[in-house]
Amino acid sequence: MKTATLPTQTQTQAPPELQVINMTKRFGSLVALDNVSMTLRPGTVHALLGENGAGKSTLVKCIMGFYAPTAGKILVDQQEHTIKSPKQAHEFGIGMVYQHFTSVPAMTVAENLVLSRYNTTNLINWKAEYDELNAFMASSPFRVDLDTPVGQLAAGQKQKLEILKQLYLKSRILILDEPTSVLTPGEADEVLGLIRQEVKLGHLSVLLITHKFREVTAFTDEVTVLRKGQLAGSGQVKQLSIADMAQMMLGEERQTKAIEKNTHADSQPVLQVKNLCANRDNGLPAIRQINLTVQSGEIVGIAGVSGNGQRELVEVLAGQRSPTAGQVSVNGEPYSATRVEMDRHCVFALPEEPLRNACVPHMSVAENMALRTFDKAPQSRWSLFLVLKQIRSMAEGLIQAFSVKTPSPDVPVSNLSGGNVQRTVLARELSSDQINLLIAANPCFGLDFSAVNFIHGEIVNARNRGVAVLLVSEDLDELLSLADRVIVISEGEFVYESAIAEADLTTIGQKMAGH
Repeated sequence: MKTATLPTQTQTQAPPELQVINMTKRFGSLVALDNVSMTLRPGTVHALLGENGAGKSTLVKCIMGFYAPTAGKILVDQQEHTIKSPKQAHEFGIGMVYQHFTSVPAMTVAENLVLSRYNTTNLINWKAEYDELNAFMASSPFRVDLDTPVGQLAAGQKQKLEILKQLYLKSRILILDEPTSVLTPGEADEVLGLIRQEVKLGHLSVLLITHKFREVTAFTDEVTVLRKGQLAGSGQVKQLSIADMAQMMLGEERQTKAIEKNTHADSQPVLQVKNLCANRDNGLPAIRQINLTVQSGEIVGIAGVSGNGQRELVEVLAGQRSPTAGQVSVNGEPYSATRVEMDRHCVFALPEEPLRNACVPHMSVAENMALRTFDKAPQSRWSLFLVLKQIRSMAEGLIQAFSVKTPSPDVPVSNLSGGNVQRTVLARELSSDQINLLIAANPCFGLDFSAVNFIHGEIVNARNRGVAVLLVSEDLDELLSLADRVIVISEGEFVYESAIAEADLTTIGQKMAGH
């Protein structure tokens, strides 16, 4: 292979064709990518689908030069090249927008754009830079104020800035990694629609990594599906159904379970929140005067763009953050989320980022499953002595019941995949016969379809048994599918509430966006 340097792409050039041929990547004995080929044709949007661990990230990291492939070739306009770094990928017109924001919050939009350039200089002529930046912004598909510090931008504007940085660098091929995960449905359609226009005009080609079939069918031309590191299928999107693509991903026909909900004539208030306030880590208000009631046998969904107070609300209810004002009661009694109170009132939680908030990473799967019951019989004697045989036996039963994929109950929980960490927490929190209140925060974030179906089923089963469920999620489709009532939170306040049957999607999107 040869390593070459191309001149920086200009806005008048058509995007190059990108081919990956027989790409393989091994990490020791683990084969993360096995003989995968893919072609991104000029002026198209190409979807890359696959469950977690299917090899999507490995493939794009090989393209961007983060990884050196074990075997295989990368061709740009039919010419074979070795790409050893993102800077070198940029020389071939390839840029990537990552799942997490990379801009510096304390710097302005203009400063971040200039900082994104690969060329370095000790002296910046800001007058000349602003002339160039204003001209660029006038011709770009998105508008973001150049003088605004990035930390003051809403999530949608931050994501637009990440894309703008690549356009500013004159990237002709964009790799977008879950670009809509932090956006409202309206913002997602706006961003992908505007990118689609740039593609149709012949300015860009896009490789879109997404979990959302709706985005694939609405905005892409072709699709490549990976499964367990191998190519599972590909084709023109217009010739494939969602069932076809799901079958490629899972290796079998995907059967989404029908959600059957029982009616509860004798529902009673379980969780009551009155005028609750709490601060962020920096001391500024996060939630303001929140009032909420969740009944038994009901799922109340909290919708909102990330960063609008959801995390702080859940942390107050889970005992991880102290409120600054207001009252919380469970079953009519004051509740401050201590371990004793959670046990007495049968409150259980599926927190966001379970490996950080719900598990002890270096402890075993069995030990993590016992965190709520280790001091009770039969797992302990006289609340003093642990009965390790009982702890392991209990874990073995839960591993089987909740389909946790682990080599053994004794491995550290941090060795498990994200979906299996979540199943471990789910097993611990939902295995009790006595649950009054379940608090779930983004329980399926980043998980594959089979894990999502399983977790959704368990949440609805709990609701059907009469459990009161507070479901906080940034996935509006998840809320519309599971919840009985939806509440929108924006800037720490509840700004919309409706029964699911009467929910207005346009209004929900506007309220989520702060309008």
